[in-house]
Amino acid sequence: MQQSALPELAHTHTRPIHWVATATALAGVVALSSLLQPGPATAAQAAGPDAEPTATAAAPATTDVAFPLECGPVQALVVKKAEGDLDGDGVPETVAVVHCDAPMGTPPDAVYVLTQGADSTHARVVATLVDPKARNTVTSLSVTDRAVLATLLGYSTADVPSCCPDVKDSAKWQWKDDRFVRSTPAGAHSV
Repeated sequence: MQQSALPELAHTHTRPIHWVATATALAGVVALSSLLQPGPATAAQAAGPDAEPTATAAAPATTDVAFPLECGPVQALVVKKAEGDLDGDGVPETVAVVHCDAPMGTPPDAVYVLTQGADSTHARVVATLVDPKARNTVTSLSVTDRAVLATLLGYSTADVPSCCPDVKDSAKWQWKDDRFVRSTPAGAHSV
């Protein structure tokens, strides 16, 4: 029989002491890594010329607001709202879509801008963006980049039945020269 030229290597056979040493080394690495953690991440965006100030006040609530909407025996109902600083003063406004809570049919929507003074307990309407007399239904509403964006369903003529609006319009309002100016963004179209 031929003898191996290499002597038996002691480290090729595992013994319990090897497992204890490995576990101890691993525990040391885990403990050390938990002590050497990086600091918390911080992200700051540079304030550019178009940057909005950080609003510290809460946007006005829509409860107990006297909306200029004639609803007869039913109440005015807020169906959508969006919040944001529209005039750049650092205080957010609320934009509310409101209609009469009619038991039947599709009542027309109105869109109002609400603000609240620091010394006031209730918000007040400062602008009407969509008058209910226009017979529009607001399907989407948002405040983005200090502008109010809405999608409106309406009617091409007074002869079009209330059930079936035939015009879809995208609208955008921005605060300019102490008033809201409406523009229609690209992509507005008829139904």
